[in-house]
Amino acid sequence: MSVSFQQISAFKSYSSWAKDSVFQFVRPNSTNTNNRSARWTTPSAAIIPNFHLPMRSYEVKNRTSTDDIRSLRLITAIKTPYLPDGRFDLEAYDALVNMQIEDGADGVIVGGTTGEGQLMSWDEHIMLIGHTINCFGTSIKVIGNTGSNSTREAVHATEQGFAVGMHAALHINPYYGKTSLEGMVAHFQSVLPMGPTIIYNVPSRTGQDIPPPVIHTIAANANFAGIKECVGHDRVKTYTGTGITVWSGNDDECHDSKWDYGATGVISVTSNLVPGLMRELLLRGKNPLLNEKLLPLIKWLFCEPNPIGVNTALAQLGVVRPIFRLPYVPLPLAKRVEFVNIVNGIGRENFVGEKDVKVLEDDDFMLVGRY
Repeated sequence: MSVSFQQISAFKSYSSWAKDSVFQFVRPNSTNTNNRSARWTTPSAAIIPNFHLPMRSYEVKNRTSTDDIRSLRLITAIKTPYLPDGRFDLEAYDALVNMQIEDGADGVIVGGTTGEGQLMSWDEHIMLIGHTINCFGTSIKVIGNTGSNSTREAVHATEQGFAVGMHAALHINPYYGKTSLEGMVAHFQSVLPMGPTIIYNVPSRTGQDIPPPVIHTIAANANFAGIKECVGHDRVKTYTGTGITVWSGNDDECHDSKWDYGATGVISVTSNLVPGLMRELLLRGKNPLLNEKLLPLIKWLFCEPNPIGVNTALAQLGVVRPIFRLPYVPLPLAKRVEFVNIVNGIGRENFVGEKDVKVLEDDDFMLVGRY
């Protein structure tokens, strides 16, 4: 077959496709008078749902149902510890997850804000999700933070997360660049087909609230498990009143959100330190005395942006090395002294680890900028 014939055949094939396609090409100098007065309209017909099909599997042997995720009450946003060169300290990480299992946590968020997913490459991120599933997937639910402000990245990371076995995904709305409400819906609908999904609303970090109309729209999807809500009690009540599962995203509000406003539970930072007490707070009925006892610790943890406080605390408890990936740095000495007093007030036996709590000096910490 000659090169010329191949080119002509390809052109004919292209012409036939273009004629039948939803994508129509209009020549600017067309002699067709009907085109001269035609008005431009949004090419909505060119948007093809699931044109790039998600790499989902319908094998159900080891799958977790959306209802299983909805039943989780205490979910810990697990800390990621580091070695001196900035790589993951998997030995310390495994110990942290084991302590969560032993003290009754129902699930862990891997690579969330607390776990510093924002400082990970996607390779690191998916590796840690896979490692957690392989080691602990039969003992605790593993929820991978595969959200992104880029829909393309969120789709790809979520495909990979479910491929390595995570039980559910956590998704944030597109931050920084933001989008319209319609764009939020389209973003979430791009990832929901892949498996059980928790939506995360934290306007203080994203700069944009996810309003109830968006959640009510995507709630029709069978894979929508619920929402981690940080706006407050009134918003929690808005959802629980319509049957939507809510986890409080604020440790200082989770007791009241659970017992007075109908929240299922909490996705917690504080439970990295006192998982047993946080479980008691959520499972054994209203306990304002315990809630009041924990508030000074919670206030201390969030005196600077999370995860600075929890990183400092776990280092002082001796369960992780005092190593920070920049731009995070430890809390100042006065706060480290305050933490020791808080631990002694609540009782060292209620905190993770077995070593005595210490006031670490500035020189004890290592800050890693390249890893």
